[in-house]
Amino acid sequence: MHADTVGIPCRDVQIQVTDSGEILVKSPGLLKEYYKNPQATAEVKDQDGWYHTGDAGFLDAHGHLKIIDRAKDVGRLVDGSMFAPKYIENKLKFFPHIKEAVALGDGRDMVCVMVNIDFDAVGNWAEKRNLPYAGYTDLAQKPEVYQLIRECIEKVNADLAADEKLAGSQVHRFLVLHKELDADDGELTRTNKVRRGYIGEKYAVLLEALYGGKTEQYVETQVKFEDGRTGSVSATLKIMDVRTYPPLKAAA
Repeated sequence: MHADTVGIPCRDVQIQVTDSGEILVKSPGLLKEYYKNPQATAEVKDQDGWYHTGDAGFLDAHGHLKIIDRAKDVGRLVDGSMFAPKYIENKLKFFPHIKEAVALGDGRDMVCVMVNIDFDAVGNWAEKRNLPYAGYTDLAQKPEVYQLIRECIEKVNADLAADEKLAGSQVHRFLVLHKELDADDGELTRTNKVRRGYIGEKYAVLLEALYGGKTEQYVETQVKFEDGRTGSVSATLKIMDVRTYPPLKAAA
């Protein structure tokens, strides 16, 4: 069993992965066409009968199909390594102390991450260690919290190192945001999906600091409160390097 894959193709099902990473499927069980809609059919099924799923992934060394992201969201680092931001973000959010993550790296030389801690989970963790704090912003910047999040990220890096296709997209640097990402502030959709492009623009100063080698960066952000009032949250954010691992070679 491979918990992080969807398994091997069933009998008579063919799988092909394009150079861009999109998964194509061919099978006698596939739809023939959309009813009276040849244009819609042509958009998802080519002349050779391959169905374009819109998902990105790859077949691992055991022939299992691993789906990592939507094809339109998959990018590349400057060295050509595949970069699947949602896959990295989801692996980070498996940890109870991480509520949200924003992975960045398309067209860059390394992957960096902005993290939202889970205030309740990290708060309980801090109280058990007699670590005082005054609200989210203060807790998020505690050195002990940074070390906690760093350990989580390094575990994800170790997992990524075991995937030949994804080993190059290990996280190199991270910061913990001073506020929780919020749909009212335009940072999330109403279904709580990260608006990665918008966040990259809004927090451009943090991106510059992450990729510029800085160890801290001051930021001030406008926020909207539930009662309609507006205000601002500011802090000097720490930036920390993360351990990466050499890719693991598949067994012969």
